[in-house]
Amino acid sequence: MSKTKNTPASKTPKENAEGGFVATAALGDALQSVLVQLLDLQLVGKQIHWNVVGPNFRDLHQNLDEIVEIARRGSDEIAERMRAMHITPDGLAATIGKYSELEQPTNGEILTTNAVDLVVKALQNTVGVIRDVHDAVDEEDPTSADILHEYIAGLEQQAWFISAENRKP
Repeated sequence: MSKTKNTPASKTPKENAEGGFVATAALGDALQSVLVQLLDLQLVGKQIHWNVVGPNFRDLHQNLDEIVEIARRGSDEIAERMRAMHITPDGLAATIGKYSELEQPTNGEILTTNAVDLVVKALQNTVGVIRDVHDAVDEEDPTSADILHEYIAGLEQQAWFISAENRKP
């Protein structure tokens, strides 16, 4: 691989002051899509957390905070990885609203059983976006793909935990 492949010809010296690996637009777009889903997962998780009521409220309420923390940590790690590769992350509310693939909860109380279904769907959709971009990310930047692996595993585990609330043996 040629060293000139990652030379940021269109970047000013100030934007690329530290040198290093420069992501392609495709890698930037892939990571941006993950960032949007993780940011919205935090918002959806908190909205449900604040408004969930019903059987097994306390366990679900606390588990939602775990999901929000994973999504918060993931969005920060992805955004910082993007910056390390000279991509400007966009976490603006308008961007999240335009590009998120997550179903939005209603504004009001949410029964725990409905909350479980909504949260599991949000987790699965978030993981789906990460899995959709994973192979292309891995081909261009295995380091970023390693980060994605961590969040796929953590979010899938949370989907399993949460979905068990509504399952019967």
